Amino acid sequence: MAVYTWEGRTRQGTTKRGVMEAIGEAAVMAQLRAQMITPISVKAKPKDMFADIQLFKAGPNTRDLVIFTRQFATMIDAGLPLVQCLSIQGDQQPKAGFKEVILGVKSDVEQGSTFADALGKYPRVFSDLYVNLVRAGEVGGILDTILSRLAQYMEKADALRRKVKGAMVYPATIVVVSVGVITLLLVKVIPVFKKMFEEMGGALPAPTQMVVDLSAFMQEWILVILAGTFATVFGFFYARRRFRDFRYRTDAIFLKMPVFGPLLRKVAVARFSRTLGTMISSGVPILEALDICARTAGNLVIEAALVKTRAAISEGRTIAEPLEASGVFPGMVVQMIAVGEATGAMDQMLSKIADFYDDEVDSAVSALTALLEPLMMVFLGGTVGGILLAMYLPIFKIAEAVK
Repeated sequence: MAVYTWEGRTRQGTTKRGVMEAIGEAAVMAQLRAQMITPISVKAKPKDMFADIQLFKAGPNTRDLVIFTRQFATMIDAGLPLVQCLSIQGDQQPKAGFKEVILGVKSDVEQGSTFADALGKYPRVFSDLYVNLVRAGEVGGILDTILSRLAQYMEKADALRRKVKGAMVYPATIVVVSVGVITLLLVKVIPVFKKMFEEMGGALPAPTQMVVDLSAFMQEWILVILAGTFATVFGFFYARRRFRDFRYRTDAIFLKMPVFGPLLRKVAVARFSRTLGTMISSGVPILEALDICARTAGNLVIEAALVKTRAAISEGRTIAEPLEASGVFPGMVVQMIAVGEATGAMDQMLSKIADFYDDEVDSAVSALTALLEPLMMVFLGGTVGGILLAMYLPIFKIAEAVK
């Protein structure tokens, strides 16, 4: 299929222009006539020299998707046809990559696809959760309500993601700065002191000699150390992507870490509760909803627990029993889900759990930042101060000898 630009005249006499993907010019003209538009010109769109380079096609971020979803819900609620909504959204979209996706969805809908099926052709933009909720909205005739609920879900999920990133970025930045400062001192500053001490002669104090030896080691092996560090980090992330067993083991370790483990578990519970609650309230079947929750869990240990839960439910068991048996989810969460299951208010109970754990994540991030900030400062100040003190010990020794 190729992309064509077209110009045509409506029955009211106004001129319209657009872009359409079709197998040929004749197919474009047929589509236009079906829309009561008389074709004036149809031309193949010139191929973009950067068409295959994603760097030059800015795709949508979460904020773009939220805006798109909210505006779409408003237009559907106002009674506008689906194709017209897509056309308006595509025309006003500033990002070339997202605009191309919207116009592709519009073309598929015009050719007879459902809205959900058309969105499903772009999995990098629209997730399984997004597509399945839209499909449920189309079947139930409440697409505007589902889209509004989906936009609210994405906003809260994005806020949760930002909190976790903020908690992770701060200590990582401090560690990188600390290592950089210490390396700079050992490679650039200490050699100046070493040269001065050699000119003075005499034995150096033990701390000073240790720092000087460490500096000499760093100067000789700095490139090997940097290459080894890069290779280790690259190998770790490559192994996590390539080997599922390795990723499972590291995910289990992450959940058991003393400081970050509880935070990651709370984030996972909040994400699971929000996702499952949104899908159940939108009419998605429980087994399909659990399958999507497992794929979007972000942690293979939790994913495995949800897969076992789904299998147990398909055998006739309740959702609370296998969740409790997994040992991954806190007892309070399991009990609240059991109550929601018994009272028929599962979606409301899951929403309350998600709100509660959102607040828990807030508190955990604040406590983590308050704990790490003084520890990092003490580490950086103590290390740099210790190196400088070791360098000044020979000077103090000379001054004492002079007295």
